[in-house]
Formats: sequence, structure tokens, C-alpha cells
Amino acid sequence: MTITLADARIVTPEGVHDGWLTIEDGRISHVGRGTAPGPGHALGGRYVVPGFVDIHNHGGAGGSFPTGDQEQAGRIASLHARHGTTTLVASLVTASLDDLTRATSSLADLCEDGVLAGIHFEGPYISKARCGAHDPALLREPSVREFRRLLAAGRGHVRMLTIAAELPGALDTIRDAAAAGVIAALGHSDAGYEQTIAGIEAGARVATHLYNAMPQLGHRDPGPIAALLEDGRVTVELVNDGVHVHPAMLRLALRTAGPGRTALITDAMAAAGAGDGSYDLGPLKVNVVDGVARLANGDAAGSIAGSTLTMDAAFRRAVRELGLSLSEAAEVTSLTPARVLGLDDRLGSVSAGRQADLVVLTEDLEVAGVMRRGTWITEP
Repeated sequence: MTITLADARIVTPEGVHDGWLTIEDGRISHVGRGTAPGPGHALGGRYVVPGFVDIHNHGGAGGSFPTGDQEQAGRIASLHARHGTTTLVASLVTASLDDLTRATSSLADLCEDGVLAGIHFEGPYISKARCGAHDPALLREPSVREFRRLLAAGRGHVRMLTIAAELPGALDTIRDAAAAGVIAALGHSDAGYEQTIAGIEAGARVATHLYNAMPQLGHRDPGPIAALLEDGRVTVELVNDGVHVHPAMLRLALRTAGPGRTALITDAMAAAGAGDGSYDLGPLKVNVVDGVARLANGDAAGSIAGSTLTMDAAFRRAVRELGLSLSEAAEVTSLTPARVLGLDDRLGSVSAGRQADLVVLTEDLEVAGVMRRGTWITEP
């Protein structure tokens, strides 16, 4: 089937231009300027951006990926797809080995079905001092042997591991992850500057939600943030929800790392798209009030526990609050995270040969339509 989208403002890495595009067999076959050569689906001058790629997401629509429940996972993916996320990685939280193995095996089925783009372990190899919304009783030292069991359960679909570089066994586990093609991400860590550099040298290539759950910048003790920002091999995740990080610090990270090394994420939990209330995040209880998720009890009561963000809102905030151009906003919500996953040859830009994952946005940058693999999820 061939589809032509006409009368569009197409957002590309090079800029925005008035034009059209043709989709054949789920891929973009042509992108042109001006008037389409034949009849097509007129978009009335609305923007077309690449489908969003969220590499760090725990849930939404009342469901949670850490449960491993496939019905919930499908509901989560559908909710975020309606908000423009066409490529989604399911993030788990710290749990027992048995629970992680069970959830991983279940979610791997959905990866094989194309619903999910992979699985991310955010824990259990993280710092007790910086564990945030993770059960400290279930944290443990990194173990190559245990990690390989989780890899086996994932059947090739484990994409990322968040780990604290300062823990015993962390550097060996980072090396093992990298050798297995898994992205090692540094986060939930009490590491200093030198320990963070050691983690990068061992193969870590992502900073898990930069600024959050790690020591802050210091002029004599720069800590992990400086190490992660200054190394050109590292992509930094940022939660752009107006709660996790002040916009000034987001702008600082963007000026330092640039859009090519910055990936906006949601870190969404079950309340995304579901409203305020009480929810579970792994074994912990979370209260959501005015769209802000915080732990309900325990020693870390009040800690931020994920977000209720969706990627379309992160895109809008990137333009309105952070001052990014539309092309730059598309880069940090699509192309850069696609590059992290090694999928930028197929995803991440509106260009010929790429998969037809597209979001149609109004003048106010609200979602008017979403296409995934050439099929409308919501039609403009």
C-alpha cells in the first residue's frame, strides 16, 4: 500500500520545510518539497516529526512493566503510542532474581512480537545511598553470573543495564554487558568523578536520568555529572517534566552535551495517562498528587518515583522551556535515543529509507496523528 502525506511541514535534521512524503510497505520512500506530485492525505500545514523513541519507561495507563504482565504491557505501549512513542523500551526496577527473570521472560515475548523494543534493568546493581524508588533490601552487588541468567531470560532482548560504577564487581559486569551488546548505563550511583570515568572506560555509554540519584556538581569535587557530560562517548538521559530537574540545569546539560548526546526520556510509571492516586512501582507503594509521583512510605519517603510524563509533553517542553528548535527537539526525542539503541539507520528521522514511524503535530505541538510502520494508530 502506498500513502502520500501532502501539505505538511516536515521536520528533518536539516530544518523544517513545506512538502510531502510517500510511504510504501511501511517505509518512507520519498520526501519532497513543495506540492505533492499527485493526490494525497492533506495535513493542512501540520508538522510531521519522527516517532518518539523512549528508552526508559516503567509504565502508564495504570499498568507497570515490572509486573511482567503482558496485558498491562500492551496497555502501556498503546497509551504511549497515542502520545507519539512508536519505539518503547520496558524498564524494570530492583527485584529478586526470580521476579526479574520471570518478568524478563514474559516481556521478551512482546519484544519478539514487535510491541516493545527491548528491556532495561534499572537495578538491582545500584547504590543503597542513591537508590531512590528502589527497595534497598533487594539491592545487591553486581554479579556477572547473575546478569548472564537475566540475559538468557531475555532471549536477546535485553538492551540496557543501569549500574553504579563504584560497587564491587561493577566494572567486570559493565565489560560483560558491553561484550554482550547490552548498553551499560551509569546511574543510581554514589560514585565520584574518577570512579565514573573508570565505568566509562569499562564500556558504559549512557547516563541514567542525569542529575537524579547521583552526587551533584561541585567545584572541587565534580562528581559523576561532570564526568558524564564531558565524555563524548556518553549519551545523557534527561527527564524533562518540570519536576525532576530545573530547566536551567537541563539547558546546561544540552549546551554541554548537545542534542546529539542527549536523550529525553519519560521515566514514566503506572500513573502516566491514568491520573492521581496510589500505585505500585515494583514492591514499593507510590502516591501521585498533581501528577507528581513520590514514594508513599519507607526510609526514602517522599523520593520522586518515576514520572507521569509522555514524550509529546517532553517534546513541547523542549521547545517552549528549553529553547530547542523543532529539529533539535526531534533529535533528542527520536534520533539520539534511536542511536543509543543502534537503530538510527531505521528510525529517528523523516527521511527516505526510514521506517514510517511518524507523529503529526498541530501548530501548538499537540498530537494530531500517529503512524507506526506505515499504519495509522490515530489518523489526523
